Amino acid sequence: MLREIRQQPAALERTLASCLRPMQRFRRLLEKGRPRLIVLVARGTSDNAALFGRYLLEITTGIPVSLAAPSITTLYETPMDYRGALVVGISQSGESTDINAVLQQARIAGAVTMGITNQAASAMTTIAEHIFLVRAGDEKSVAATKTYTGQMMVLYLLAWALAGIDRISDLHRLPAAVAGALRLESHMAELAGRYRFMTRAVVVGRGINYANAFEFALKLMETSYVVAERFSSADFMHGPIALVEPGFPVFAFAPPGVTWPSTSTTLEKLQALRAEIVAISDAGNSKIASRANRVIRLRSKLDEVFTAIPYIVPAQLFAACLATEKGLNPDHPRTISKVTQTL
Repeated sequence: MLREIRQQPAALERTLASCLRPMQRFRRLLEKGRPRLIVLVARGTSDNAALFGRYLLEITTGIPVSLAAPSITTLYETPMDYRGALVVGISQSGESTDINAVLQQARIAGAVTMGITNQAASAMTTIAEHIFLVRAGDEKSVAATKTYTGQMMVLYLLAWALAGIDRISDLHRLPAAVAGALRLESHMAELAGRYRFMTRAVVVGRGINYANAFEFALKLMETSYVVAERFSSADFMHGPIALVEPGFPVFAFAPPGVTWPSTSTTLEKLQALRAEIVAISDAGNSKIASRANRVIRLRSKLDEVFTAIPYIVPAQLFAACLATEKGLNPDHPRTISKVTQTL
């Protein structure tokens, strides 16, 4: 898992380079008929990438985005009207049975279909009309890392294809930002030692980083068996904050930007409850030190919309190091396997 986390700058560069030209062609197609709706369908870590995509695409394009419930197709067998919609399947393996079933039905029902996968020779590539490959290379660890950020990169490109992002140059800066985040590895290993006996936690994020709260919590659950709840920092105030007692661990994504005022208010409330707050932020947020016990600070300054990929990297490092501290193998968690097929 650690080796694959370290491979992310190169994987992101490959993905961007290989997807840019086909995405330019896809952009010309979308200019002829802008979708009225985008539907994203995924499971597991890929579903967290889809959640990121929902925020990114709605924020940057103004097109409504829905996350599909695959059981509507596979169990309830309800026909859906996908005319005028863009339906995007996201799968690391390309072999998720329910995701592919939704793509197949959507194509029959009149949607433009797109697949994002790390596997060129997979079922998804025979079903979706437009395929974009994450060039992450083989991912051996069950805990997905580089495929998650690769999927996010393709979603950034989709936002560009829909005229939601102006400059590709902003995306070219992300691999370097990830390389900078990787320099925090020794710090994350040291921090993990403090939390060796942690059994429960909360992760909060909002907006562009809401999906990262889900992904960080998932990594804590699947690699270290920590019961990790994840919330929007806004939703957290509507009841779940009652969980918190002195010393309760709370991990927060806290970029500067439009989400900072509400995040700051949540953290201030948590401080009053004497929670132990670990915040992930960057050099652009000068106020974060007064709102957290410990700050994981990236050196780069990023516009909030581009923080999601570099911000997840220290969280990935922490999860991998915590598993090691607990004497667990993050590459082979109990009970689960790399490819999960559900209906």
